[in-house]
Amino acid sequence: MKVQSSKFSGQSCHGLYFFLATGYWLLATASDAHAMHISEGILPFNWAGLWFIVASPFVAFGLYRLKKLSAEDLSIKPLVGLMAAAVFIISCMPIPVPTAGTCSHPCGTGISGILLGPFISVLVAAAALFIQALFLSHGGLSTWGANIVSMGIVGSFAGYLTFRALRAMNVNMGVAGFVAGLLADWATYLATSAELASGIRGDSPFLPLFYKILIAFVPTQLPLGILEGAMTAGMVVLLYKKRPDLLVKMGVIRQEEVGV
Repeated sequence: MKVQSSKFSGQSCHGLYFFLATGYWLLATASDAHAMHISEGILPFNWAGLWFIVASPFVAFGLYRLKKLSAEDLSIKPLVGLMAAAVFIISCMPIPVPTAGTCSHPCGTGISGILLGPFISVLVAAAALFIQALFLSHGGLSTWGANIVSMGIVGSFAGYLTFRALRAMNVNMGVAGFVAGLLADWATYLATSAELASGIRGDSPFLPLFYKILIAFVPTQLPLGILEGAMTAGMVVLLYKKRPDLLVKMGVIRQEEVGV
C-alpha cells in the first residue's frame, strides 16, 4: 500500500509540475487572439499567473481522484473520457460578446460536476480548455488558468453543490438537475466577469467595471443558462431512467433510490 501511494504521489507531482511549467511557457510565449472563453492578451501577466496558481491544486487533486477511482474500477476512465468529450463539444458553441472581450457559450461543467464529482470535473474542463486554446484558438493559452477557475472550478462546484443540496431536500431529480445546470452556467460567467474586471481595471474602481461586464453578458448568457439547465436536467433524468447503475456507481444516487 505504501509503495502504491508513493508511486501515485510521484505521478501526481509530475502532473502538477507539468501544469505549472506549461502555464509559465504559455504566459511567456502567448500572442494576441480573440475567441471564446477569456481571450488571449486580455489579462495582464500578473493576473494570468495568479489564476494558474489558484487552479493548480484543483487540477492536482483531480488527477489524484481520477487515479484513485480508476484503480478501483477500470470503467471509470472511459466514462471520464466520454464526459470530457461532451464538455469539449458543449463549450465549443461561442456567441460573441464584443463589449466584454470574450464570448458566451454553454459550459457543460454542471453535468460533469454532478456525474464525476467537482474535482474530476475540473480536470475534464482543464483538458477541454487546453485543447480548445491550443488547436482551435478558442480562449487563450495565457488565460488557461483563469478559464479553468471560472468554468472548471466555479462551474463544477456550483453545479455539484446545488444538485446535492436540492436532492438532500428531496427535490425532484429533473428540477435539481435544471437548477444545478442553470446556476453552474451563471456562476461561471459571474466568475469570468470578476476575473476580467480585476485584470483590466487598472486604477479604476472594481465594482463599476464588474457590473458593466456582467450586464454585457446578460442578453446571451441568460437564455444560455436556461438552455444548459434544461440540458443538464435531461441528461440526469435520462441516465436515471436508462442507466441508474451508473449514477449509483458515481455516488449520484443511492442503491435504494433506484426505481423509486
